[in-house]
Amino acid sequence: MRRDPSALEAQEFDVAVVGGGIFGICAALEAAQRGLTVALVERGDFCALASAHSFRMVHGGIRYIQHGDLPRIRESVRERRALFRMAPHLVQPLPIGIPTFGHGIKGPEALRAGMLLYDLCAADRNRGIGDAARRIPGGRIISRAECLRLFPELEGSGCNGAGVFYDGQMYNPPRLALAILRSAVDAGAVAVNYVAARGFRRDGNRVTGIEAADVPSGAPIRVRARLVVNTAGAWAPGLLEASGGPRLAPGVTFSRDTCFVLRRRPTRAHALALLGQTRDPDALLSRAARHLFLVPWQDHVLLGVWHKVWRDDPDAVTVTDEELATYLAEVNASCPALRLTPDDVSCYNAGLVLFGDNAADAAHLRYGHRSRIVDHGEADGVQGLITSIGVRWTTSRGVADRVISLAARQLGKRIAPSRSETTPVHGGAIHDVERFVAGVVAERPARMPEASARALARNHGTGVAEVLAHVRRNAALAEPLPDSFVTGAEVVHAAQAEMAQHLSDVVFRRTDLGTGSRPSRAALERCAGLLAGELAWSPERVRQEIARAEREFPAVEQAPPAASPAHAAEAHR
Repeated sequence: MRRDPSALEAQEFDVAVVGGGIFGICAALEAAQRGLTVALVERGDFCALASAHSFRMVHGGIRYIQHGDLPRIRESVRERRALFRMAPHLVQPLPIGIPTFGHGIKGPEALRAGMLLYDLCAADRNRGIGDAARRIPGGRIISRAECLRLFPELEGSGCNGAGVFYDGQMYNPPRLALAILRSAVDAGAVAVNYVAARGFRRDGNRVTGIEAADVPSGAPIRVRARLVVNTAGAWAPGLLEASGGPRLAPGVTFSRDTCFVLRRRPTRAHALALLGQTRDPDALLSRAARHLFLVPWQDHVLLGVWHKVWRDDPDAVTVTDEELATYLAEVNASCPALRLTPDDVSCYNAGLVLFGDNAADAAHLRYGHRSRIVDHGEADGVQGLITSIGVRWTTSRGVADRVISLAARQLGKRIAPSRSETTPVHGGAIHDVERFVAGVVAERPARMPEASARALARNHGTGVAEVLAHVRRNAALAEPLPDSFVTGAEVVHAAQAEMAQHLSDVVFRRTDLGTGSRPSRAALERCAGLLAGELAWSPERVRQEIARAEREFPAVEQAPPAASPAHAAEAHR
């Protein structure tokens, strides 16, 4: 993939997609694979905001048992299965323990019934998944002794066992998004990052493209398209307003979903679900409170998720130390043995996600239930425009299928059936992931550590050969950066073949350098030096890029002045 803004003006596209998060990327893949010409523009870097900062969960919808929502369960099962088939190197099963108490709604009998009902609804959850290690087992109840062996921090909690169910986990969300994007480009999509859409081109009541600007140069770009898909997430309503076009009716609310990366290293493969302090008002049956999760991920532990209705500038998302203290107190109240303190927190991940309707003073918040797809021709007479705002990472492919099918009907074009559900993305044609990883480790270059080879195989899949080609030209690129297992070859590859334009693109999205902990200054300097050689940066530009990357590391900030009571009431999980 090479960045070429001029390609955006070289033709009229069937579809132009605004927004390079996972929903826009999947829409581009769906359009390109099904025979439409498609352009994708993103004002920043691909998968840089909410899509990058997810909790890494590939949800199978077990929570929707509480809502009696069979359609959402079936959608989640199908889309989780699709991701396991598309990118087996970047997703894996995750066992999750839910402690049980007594013999009522929080007891093992009720949980066993719920898991059995879910397993029945998800009977086809492993269809087409060839790698046995990537198949999702059924749920089971374990004894108190086995529960305490897995989760010794529950000693003294009064639990009488636990339920264990399996969901999915992403190894690296930005790398998964980039694999899907690469597949879209290979299928013919024109994708360019750092192109900011300013508004829509109009011919009367018909949208005919995008008015945009190349962010590095400021040069105007006019993208001609027969139909535009607005997948700008929390920025989608603002883009509609900036164009003097339709408004979303009813309006939309967004939540700042937040999780934290802990400095503690995982001691088990299982995640642990803990009861928080708020409940789900939409649940028909509830265990009294929503769950918080402690989740092993790579060499870190993730803690979350908290939700806060966000009505401020979407570009101003942050997390304060006061909020962190509140969240840690909630976890410690649920499981005192954890004794979590702010010093245990390496960084936060936060992004804006479509949410439910909530009163300003609501203590128990409603989640968003379904993604929003709006045909503006039908809704308000503006032809050639669709807005798509997604709820969950997991369902992005399925939402894209629906959006592009709608687009084809509007364009009056017969297109091929969707094949994304069963087609491996770039790097994903792997039958046995562990055997593949072991092969990459065994055949790694002499100067590459085993940890580097293992991470390289997981992040790139069969695309690892493209990265190792750089090592054949320069053996030193097999060596990891200081205080890291990220190799120089990955950095060079990001610049040459993955449209990286800034140091932060590489640190936070092309590699694992800054995804779990703050990279050292030495690592940033080495990484910036490699990029300078590829992108012709001056010494001053190198200094600027290092400062920018350090600034963008998501550390918890000092609390602002106290909010008004009405605004503070929204700051709940």
